[in-house]
Amino acid sequence: MNWRGCYTLFIKEVRRFYSVILQTVGAPVVTALLYMAVFGQVLAGQTIEGVRAVEFLVPGLMMMSIIQNSFANTSSSITQSKIMGNLVFLLMTPLSAFEIYLAYIAASLVRAVLVAIVLYIVTQFFVHVPVHDPLLMLAMLIFSGGTLAVMGLIAGILANKFDHLAAFQNFFILPMSFLSGVFYSIHNLPSFWQHASYFNPFFYMIDGFRHGFFGVGDANPLVSLIVAAAFFTVVSVIAITMLARGYKIRG
Repeated sequence: MNWRGCYTLFIKEVRRFYSVILQTVGAPVVTALLYMAVFGQVLAGQTIEGVRAVEFLVPGLMMMSIIQNSFANTSSSITQSKIMGNLVFLLMTPLSAFEIYLAYIAASLVRAVLVAIVLYIVTQFFVHVPVHDPLLMLAMLIFSGGTLAVMGLIAGILANKFDHLAAFQNFFILPMSFLSGVFYSIHNLPSFWQHASYFNPFFYMIDGFRHGFFGVGDANPLVSLIVAAAFFTVVSVIAITMLARGYKIRG
């Protein structure tokens, strides 16, 4: 295991998003606060699953930010390297497919955790959101952020230009995250959509993460954890295999 090379690539990726931290961390926090302000006013005085609506929103908005930023970090980095032609320098390094995978995913998780922490701290000035099960919350954050980072890695490998990434995000990532219970409990949905939600892996990510805060949710937290871990494992195997074969990254 080439730990020094893996760490160097990890630091390079962290510095890449840190150099524009207002865009990579500040912007998602402001966006989430705007969502909370709007929906907090609309749902004022209401409760969801026995939790005040404005408090119920916070874990969902945190997870939505984690999902979007984890995906954006790896996908934009790989695609940019392919377009600018400097991906070849990465391929020339003595790094295995797993080491490249590990560095990219770890850097994306740093960004995701940073966004989540800043957003949680800022929201505490407006609402109090307790932490019921910190281990479950942390596990769901890692599996969910890791899964979307891996999916971003796959999307970046497949994409030939940024338009392809935008299509992937607009037609897959955004719909699945918005339809997974960020702003509502699926028990409030019609029967068809309620059952359809159980086939959306993003639902388990958000619901399990929210369960870590309030101790309540729409699904069994153990099931949410298993689904998130299984989904992470599947996409990781796909990504490492693509890197090992040099699929669409070698001339």
